[in-house]
Amino acid sequence: MRTVDPGTGTDAEPDYEESSVDRGETAGPSRRPLVLSAVAGFVLGASVLGLLWGLSGVHAGALEDAVAACQALDRVGELPDTSRDAQPSLTPALSAERLQRMTAARALSAAAAQVNANYQPLADHIDGVSRMVLSLHFNDISGQRHLTEAKEICGRI
Repeated sequence: MRTVDPGTGTDAEPDYEESSVDRGETAGPSRRPLVLSAVAGFVLGASVLGLLWGLSGVHAGALEDAVAACQALDRVGELPDTSRDAQPSLTPALSAERLQRMTAARALSAAAAQVNANYQPLADHIDGVSRMVLSLHFNDISGQRHLTEAKEICGRI
């Protein structure tokens, strides 16, 4: 470090030796590559861990949605089967609660199938049941078949 002599106004030599640390020089090899490697390793590790954590939660959510869809379908209750009647009598109406549960079952099964393709058959069958229920055509043979298949799939989940 340089000092100014107060008597002459010129630079005076310091009384001590300047160390290499005071001049900003480091002793030994640079630590920059080591620090950069550590930061890059931390970022990469955190990214992989976050990705694995996120993916594990997605499939668990799909299973939960499929189970909830089956529970909602079950809470719809027994649906009338007028497919065997040659001339079905007055089609019974369903309460708003039962229709909403059917809609919820359809939405939940579709969400599960969107995340995990293994639940696509469940979504397809619940969609078929939903179309039958919302149209109040309980004599639809296809709708009754979808109901049977959906209940079988729900029994395996």
